[in-house]
Amino acid sequence: MVGELEFERPIIELREKINELKEFTKNADVELTSEIEKLEARLEKLENDIYENLKPWDRFQIARHTNRPTTLDYISYLFNDFFECHGDRTFRDDEAIVGGIGKYHGLPVTVIGHQRGRDTKENIRRNFGMPHPEGYRKALRLMKQAEKFNRPIICFIDTKGAYPGIAAEERGQSEAIARNLFEMAGLKVPVVCIVIGEGGSGGALALGIGNRIHMLENSTYSVISPEGAAALLWKDASLAKRAVETMKITAPDLKELGVIDEVIPEVRGGAHKDVEKQAAAIDVVLKSSLKELIKMSKDELVNERYHKFKAVGEYGFVNQLINVK
Repeated sequence: MVGELEFERPIIELREKINELKEFTKNADVELTSEIEKLEARLEKLENDIYENLKPWDRFQIARHTNRPTTLDYISYLFNDFFECHGDRTFRDDEAIVGGIGKYHGLPVTVIGHQRGRDTKENIRRNFGMPHPEGYRKALRLMKQAEKFNRPIICFIDTKGAYPGIAAEERGQSEAIARNLFEMAGLKVPVVCIVIGEGGSGGALALGIGNRIHMLENSTYSVISPEGAAALLWKDASLAKRAVETMKITAPDLKELGVIDEVIPEVRGGAHKDVEKQAAAIDVVLKSSLKELIKMSKDELVNERYHKFKAVGEYGFVNQLINVK
């Protein structure tokens, strides 16, 4: 079945069996209501047992799910009158990052996020959500514009990492990421960052220097991909599952480490099961964060951001690295 995850197989098999029995009763003069009800009760218990006890590798699989909602999906539910802006005014438009201006409950905001595709054609167009340097320069252009017009900035993070190709490096990939880190640290408007899928390495961090950092429950945020970590640590990329277990990259782990501010609950089975309901959960946290931040002065926003990341450096990332053994 398309979209089936490894840990969901028992659920899928039982659901198919129930559907087969229901179909059978339509075409045969047989009463199977009680049997079907027992199986449905068993299915509900099985779903509760599995979805309420997800392991780090299970969450990682959900974060990479083909149908997982993207930045543009959430924009359509959360913002009105969104107007997308293009280009970095230096080289070209990078469609791995989308950004523009919209209204959030009547408040003008700037929205920026990684954007991947769902099929081969769109993934090629979006470069699989891995930005080139011009993508980060486009994001920075929009951030500085937001600062000029005193608009809060909302960033959606969802990338395996910045594109590592030769052309990207020639055009200053590392410098573009470093520039974003430097400039975001000093932005004098509220910045709220939400990890909605896979937040990988500097490619994710280049949109992640915010006053508030939230993560969807089944998202991941890491300094390197599990495959990359496994290749470096154990010389075997196939040990990615082991790496996920030790890297502490899931939302619950990062909340405990103090790297993020809040874990946003997901609908059962993952955000792809009900995008509208998931957007509503994001809305609650986003509204609360902006309500706090827009009361702060420009200096307070910058100072709070500084102390926030100073504390993370002392505890969060250090402990994350210590746990990778």
